[in-house]
Amino acid sequence: MSISHINQDDTLYRFRSELVAEGYLHDGDSIGTDDETLLRFLRARKFNLQYSKKMFKDCQDWRRTVEGVGIDELYRRIDPFDFPHRKAIFDCWPMWFHKTDKKGRPLNVHFFGGMDIRRLYKVVTPEQHWQSFLVNAETLTREVLPACSRATGEHVGGTFVIVDLKGFSFTQFWQMKHLVRSAFQVSQDYFPETMGQLAIVNSPSSFTMIWSMIKPWISKETAAKVDILGSDYSKVLLDLIDTDNLPSTLGGNCTCSESGGCSLSGVGPWMDGRIGWGPQSQTRCPTEKEQVEPVLSKAEEFQNVQSQNVEVVS
Repeated sequence: MSISHINQDDTLYRFRSELVAEGYLHDGDSIGTDDETLLRFLRARKFNLQYSKKMFKDCQDWRRTVEGVGIDELYRRIDPFDFPHRKAIFDCWPMWFHKTDKKGRPLNVHFFGGMDIRRLYKVVTPEQHWQSFLVNAETLTREVLPACSRATGEHVGGTFVIVDLKGFSFTQFWQMKHLVRSAFQVSQDYFPETMGQLAIVNSPSSFTMIWSMIKPWISKETAAKVDILGSDYSKVLLDLIDTDNLPSTLGGNCTCSESGGCSLSGVGPWMDGRIGWGPQSQTRCPTEKEQVEPVLSKAEEFQNVQSQNVEVVS
């Protein structure tokens, strides 16, 4: 049964008020304090105030403690678009943001057929890989979705995920199933209601068995957003995505050849005017403005970066 807008507004007001009163929501919290952020948690729990509050509190507790340092500190240490071993990780675990669909939603592309955990862990540690996943999950709500909202002039609350299973085997799935399950868990528990649509392309015959194992890991609401396509998927994607925005490997025209390929470019509205803090940004020449600015402490520098990059969606 649907809940009326009047009841939604009342529940949202009570949700915000009680979170503030109980010390779980403060001005400037990086989780986001706007109505749309709070509504994501309410929708995930069907506007049940008690369950929504528990979900939000659990999320805030996780954000303070994850990886022993908290998500804000982890994000300060790792720029999701510029970190050591980024190319090596994407070569073995291809998963990246790339431009937008016709609704202005960010594309999140996954090439499962290219995943090779054994080769990856010869280059990076499991901890480094997992931390790169966490900051990429965080950048969706912290940078990517707000930037898409600014670009379209209206709220963009979800991403369009494309999973390419070309060359994907049951053996690969068995190697990565625990990681995939953990990734689903993080996305659903701590970044709820951020997947607008999921298209699975080039699905092999073995995927029926794989899907039967994956489906119990995700909510019914998430499963309802999944379209499983075979090899004849181009028309479906091009109905939803401009050809110049769709990577050539998926039937579009985009190659991002000037940026090392679509997987590494990170191109999209979220890169407009973005000032990174990874290794590449540290080697660039400072602008005239940066040359005359006083030296900031690391904490002040991080806050300055975030204030420039993150604009709360109202």
